[in-house]
Amino acid sequence: MNYQWYPGHMTKAKRMMQEDIRLIDLVIELTDARVPLASRNPDIDELGKNKARLILLNKADLADEQQNEAWAAYFREQGYFTARINARSGAGMKQIQEIIRTACQEKLERDRKRGILNRPVRAMVVGIPNVGKSTFINTFAGKACAKTGNKPGVTKGKQWIRLNKNVELLDTPGILWPKFEDQQVGQKLAVVGSIKDELLQTEELALWILSFVRQYYPGCLARRYQLPEAGTDTDLLEQIAFARGCRMKGGQPDVQKAAALIVDDLRSGRLGRITLEFPQMPEPEEQKESGE
Repeated sequence: MNYQWYPGHMTKAKRMMQEDIRLIDLVIELTDARVPLASRNPDIDELGKNKARLILLNKADLADEQQNEAWAAYFREQGYFTARINARSGAGMKQIQEIIRTACQEKLERDRKRGILNRPVRAMVVGIPNVGKSTFINTFAGKACAKTGNKPGVTKGKQWIRLNKNVELLDTPGILWPKFEDQQVGQKLAVVGSIKDELLQTEELALWILSFVRQYYPGCLARRYQLPEAGTDTDLLEQIAFARGCRMKGGQPDVQKAAALIVDDLRSGRLGRITLEFPQMPEPEEQKESGE
């Protein structure tokens, strides 16, 4: 499947970000910890150059903890501040305030020397759709400041949110780039739910999940579906359909229904803690068994 998705409101959002970046001290970028590179918008590096940068690995509870640590180290080596969080549960959120202060230390020192005291750090919160920006803002603020939803494209406009006397946040709509140069990027974003489901081919996604998980997380599918991980991915999809009672009239396997079940199991973490890309891609047999 060829993944292209760039609604008009995203073009407008990018233009707004370009206008607002001059007001900003810090760019807080949320990524999905399961796909930390695929869920980064390359435009943001250009928009945020010369600004302090903080990358948050959100939904870290759904990702392989070993890979969470590897990705955090990777981004630190690139010069970013970083933290692993679960914006929905609040895990990892307590450290954010101090990280913001550390990331903006130079700016705060400049203000102090100029006699400017108590001006809050202004941070822009960015990220692709459905990565958890609004949930992060609401959890960080301790109140419902931003609209949230479990589908892409909920935030349509920008809004300033004063968290406390030290930090102001600028929420922005999620934006994707106009073209995926690597279709694997689109595939991974589709798997974790960052592209609207009505644009997707569910069976194709499920077969991709089965192939990846069998290679890098052997045993996860067997534990979840109580089936041997044998045969082709298509064979396994049909076996899962039968095992889960996904049948059409006449007793044929309903592979579409089974595919939707597999995609949902991956997204919800029921297959285990799975990361879909690694800083250095290991050989399949080197990836330790996960999801326990």
